[in-house]
Amino acid sequence: MRTLCSSTLIGEVFVILFAACVAMRMTDVSTGLIWTVSGIAMLLCVLLCGVINRPGAVAIGWALQLALIAGGLLLPTMYGLGVIFAGLWWCSVHYGRKIDAIKEQRSQAARAAATADA
Repeated sequence: MRTLCSSTLIGEVFVILFAACVAMRMTDVSTGLIWTVSGIAMLLCVLLCGVINRPGAVAIGWALQLALIAGGLLLPTMYGLGVIFAGLWWCSVHYGRKIDAIKEQRSQAARAAATADA
């Protein structure tokens, strides 16, 4: 799960960065506010990559997805991008957990085979 979720989060860092650049030119919101909010969101994405397997991290990721969608209030394009990344987040969590379960089953089978051979 870690790899898939981290990939999604790093992709979001770039989306937030580019959205901040666009927002500076297309809105009346102050540049300082745009970069403060965007910087916090980008930092949260990067930090979340490191703790994605901890309890509550996936929920924080969902909150981040909702915040990305809410960015549509400032830039309407962010509604679409936010929904796309929320879908990617769901896929990352859902399929990442399945992959982790398969890896665990294979690891247990390998340990059992090694024990039987010994």
